Amino acid sequence: MLTKSATHQNAVYEVLRQVTGETATEAALPIALKNLLRYKKETLRAKISAFEKKYGMPLDEFDRACLDGRIKDPYSYEVESDDWDWDSAVAELKDTEELEQWLE
Repeated sequence: MLTKSATHQNAVYEVLRQVTGETATEAALPIALKNLLRYKKETLRAKISAFEKKYGMPLDEFDRACLDGRIKDPYSYEVESDDWDWDSAVAELKDTEELEQWLE
């Protein structure tokens, strides 16, 4: 087991070095994390943008539109699922932006 763990650990260090160009883990890890968070934010923004395009409005207006009848069948599986996924993406984007501030 020790050999497998040590090999895995060496692989992680090698991936960090390859991805960041840094040989020191202390320098490579923050770079890799920043890149990961940047990618995650781009992915979440694209997901949010797709929902905004689909419904023609931002999430807060969508929530109001579900209540005031502008969204047809707001309790359908598709609309409920979209609402859940959209809300989760917005919350996760906010959390990711907060995590990113820790690395500055």
